[in-house]
Amino acid sequence: MQYAPATGLLSTMWLLVAIPLASAAVLLLLGRRADRWGHWLGVASVAASFVLGLTYFFQLRGLTNRSVELSMWQFIEVGSLKVDFGLLFDPLSGVFVLLITGVGSLIHLYAVGYMEHDPGRRRFFAYFNLFVAAMLLLVLGNNYVMLFFGWEGVGLASYLLISFWNHLPSAATAGKKAFLMNRVGDAGLLIAIFIMFATLGTTQFDEVFTHVGALTGGIVLMMGLLLLLGAAGKSGQFPLQAWLPDAMEGPTPVSALIHAATMVTAGVYLIARSNPIYSANPTLQTVVVSVGALTLLMGCIIGCAKDDIKRVLAWSTVSQIGYMFLGVGLGGGAYALAIVHLLAHGFFKANMFLGAGSVMHGMHDQTDIRRFGGLSKYMKITWLTFATGWLAILGLFPFSGFFSKEPIIVAAFARHGWTAWLYGGAALLGAGLTAFYMTRLFVLTFHGPKRWTDEIEHPHESPPVMTIPLILLAIGSVAAGGLMATSVPEWLTPVLGPQEEAHGVLSHTVLTVLATAVTVIGAGLAWALFRKGTAPQELPAGPVVTAARKNLYTDAFNEAVFEKPGIYLTRALVFLDGKVVDGGVNLLAAAVGGGSGRLRRLQTGFVRSYAMSVLAGALLVVAAFLALQMGWLA
Repeated sequence: MQYAPATGLLSTMWLLVAIPLASAAVLLLLGRRADRWGHWLGVASVAASFVLGLTYFFQLRGLTNRSVELSMWQFIEVGSLKVDFGLLFDPLSGVFVLLITGVGSLIHLYAVGYMEHDPGRRRFFAYFNLFVAAMLLLVLGNNYVMLFFGWEGVGLASYLLISFWNHLPSAATAGKKAFLMNRVGDAGLLIAIFIMFATLGTTQFDEVFTHVGALTGGIVLMMGLLLLLGAAGKSGQFPLQAWLPDAMEGPTPVSALIHAATMVTAGVYLIARSNPIYSANPTLQTVVVSVGALTLLMGCIIGCAKDDIKRVLAWSTVSQIGYMFLGVGLGGGAYALAIVHLLAHGFFKANMFLGAGSVMHGMHDQTDIRRFGGLSKYMKITWLTFATGWLAILGLFPFSGFFSKEPIIVAAFARHGWTAWLYGGAALLGAGLTAFYMTRLFVLTFHGPKRWTDEIEHPHESPPVMTIPLILLAIGSVAAGGLMATSVPEWLTPVLGPQEEAHGVLSHTVLTVLATAVTVIGAGLAWALFRKGTAPQELPAGPVVTAARKNLYTDAFNEAVFEKPGIYLTRALVFLDGKVVDGGVNLLAAAVGGGSGRLRRLQTGFVRSYAMSVLAGALLVVAAFLALQMGWLA
């Protein structure tokens, strides 16, 4: 499709990225001089971008095409390669801008209180602003190269934030793990961009999508798989999911920003934006659906066995992003369903992550849910707001998850043949498991007998600067899904196509009742098992629980197949470089130096020595001449 040029107020959309980026630069360059007010500058910059984004959003609604492009300058012009530095504001990027800046503003405000006593708070907000600016560039870029610049900026900022407390070895390791695993996905995205230019001669969205139908199936398949690799890396999907739970080593606002509104949604955005590529090849859609179904089940199973409040939420993020991948892989109207769930997830997951931070704030930074219990009496606002997020992720009516997750389950059952039961069954089973482990988390944290240690005399509620964002996110957790379920799919029609009513092996009503029943059973089972706290004594874990506690052995697999061989290869290369390459050079240098030293001894400076040398040489010449005459050397 052709995009209309941006005019009027929309021609200033570059401010969306420039404002938080300028704030990050100011906070980093001024140093300690900005310590007293830098955090408020960070909050104000993201809030300003939200106000601008909301203004542009309403401007866009008044346009017929609902898609405008701002071409700023020619960024790359080498031979036939021409890359425009431009921005695209359309229905898809518009909703992402509002999510990133809206939820991001609340997380920034919460971080003011959460990071109050941290000596690096100014630097933290600089990195926070940098993250938001990079994410906005990612969703606003009008071509894959601009998207890639934002993509890499998000990777850099996430590394800085995850390892913010780098004096802790676990945080430093988690940051490096996230950075390296994301580089694997980034390589896939970069190669996909190379293929686009090699086969289509462009990386502009509109030109790529217009001409992708002319490519052979193999080229489209390769391009889509490489894009999927990049998406799996950023969104923590199989097989690149291992970094995401470890990212919990960063401050809790980082967890909320990465796992709710921004970074993990980038992969979903990439596939949704590239929907013409995936719609052109059914095999690609099957691969995406399979990755989503597998990942959502993995996240649920592992989440059932975790005791760290933030890691349970992290694995739930892995699972919920799996639902979104399932949606975008189904294609058709399910693209919009995945975006609706993404938006609803941004509210209720940010709500629960910040709620977890509020619990940690009142519990001396403890994270083990087995050492909580009874906190509903002491932290009523946190308990109530967390409850809305809990009910939303369960998908119970009338909370937002009911309107966003249940339609994806219905769409999964609308596939043809046995795959409807395979993918629909996975989505349905995931709903039951989600209800179980999230109820376990909620009950062990806020209900039952108190189990905290002696150093915590009286847990306390967080200050208003932290609870106000919780209340606003709780309202979104209740209302967002219902408000967006009908309006968002229609709004996204120009980009993702019209929403099609799903007709599968089971009717919509039957699946709604079935999904609700499975959810209630899972939640009821967890409530019955954990309402009085954890088991009185440690019971021997079965093979499934043991595997879940070890992340289904995915970390062990990565260590055995990639990490250890990589270490051994590195050591072998270091040995080769040091002993063979450098050793050969050093041996040659030693031979030349030693030989020259010995030859230098012949130069004594005495005339008699030189005369003796001349005589000896003359005698050798005469002897050789006589030998030739006598035939001795014939």
